[in-house]
Amino acid sequence: VHQLETGAKEPTDEMRDALAAALAVTPAFFATPAINPVREEDCHFRRLVSAPRALVAQAVARGTALEALVDALEGQVRMPIVDFPEEARPASPDAVERIAENARQHWGLGLDGPIISMMRVVENAGAVVVHFDDLTDRIDALSMARRRPIIVRSTAKVAGARLRFDLAHEAAHLIMHQGIVTGDSVTEGEAHRFAGAFLIPRAAFAREFPRSRRTLDWNALFTMKLRWKISVRAIARRAFDLGLIDAAQYRTANIQLVKTGQAKAERYDERVAVEEPELLRAAISWLSNRDGIVLHRLLANLGMSPALFARLTGERMPTLPDNVVPLGSAKPW
Repeated sequence: VHQLETGAKEPTDEMRDALAAALAVTPAFFATPAINPVREEDCHFRRLVSAPRALVAQAVARGTALEALVDALEGQVRMPIVDFPEEARPASPDAVERIAENARQHWGLGLDGPIISMMRVVENAGAVVVHFDDLTDRIDALSMARRRPIIVRSTAKVAGARLRFDLAHEAAHLIMHQGIVTGDSVTEGEAHRFAGAFLIPRAAFAREFPRSRRTLDWNALFTMKLRWKISVRAIARRAFDLGLIDAAQYRTANIQLVKTGQAKAERYDERVAVEEPELLRAAISWLSNRDGIVLHRLLANLGMSPALFARLTGERMPTLPDNVVPLGSAKPW
């Protein structure tokens, strides 16, 4: 396989057919050069240093295939204009706070209330959100800074509040880490700070956070969680970042969450809805309803099988009547 990858050896027809079957593509896929493929430096991985190299390579390759599919869909379906504000690398925590507030204002979200749907925020800004089931349980969420940004959400996290935080975290990378290799503790810390500040701006947080000299008011914290749709763990971190609790109180809060079995799954998680991607599904549905054969021709032109389509998008290809056969070389536009 390495010789095939480096071009040292040409595959036989039998080998090409076997590879196509294993990769859920058609043999024609290998004859189509990848134009401007996704590169590792385009991707923001949570733990780049510790991520298995094979999984990183798979994620990058999936991103290239997904981008080709989305580009083809854009030839048929109107998608939102990409509208992520670009900010310079923050020089301080206060700068991160300002960038998050500016982003909320840029998207018309204001600074005083909860965000109804974090998914719609990033999709309305033009990002395509997907999940790669067999990858993201091992490499966590990631984003790809491309012409149309791609956000790959983690399927290992089932709590709606945590998924919202992940989306805000990836938006942070797309806004303030352009051209920067991320995945280290500094850039991840900046993205975490942005996510907290974006979901609960500091002035609103200071007004609503329950203050106590000695102990935390857990009932009030969970009320705050349900209003702002953010985990209590993230609320405690936000309070510490803003100086509303000290290091001892923050440590006690984390210990309490662990002791009560809430390190990963918190009370009332089920009351924060898991936000599902809508943009790609809507585009595929619209095109299928308009003319299902166009989608099949589009896929055939890309050399992709329905199985790969489902793996990339999470959607099933519409079925065609038995007497209809899409022609891969036909151009419907």
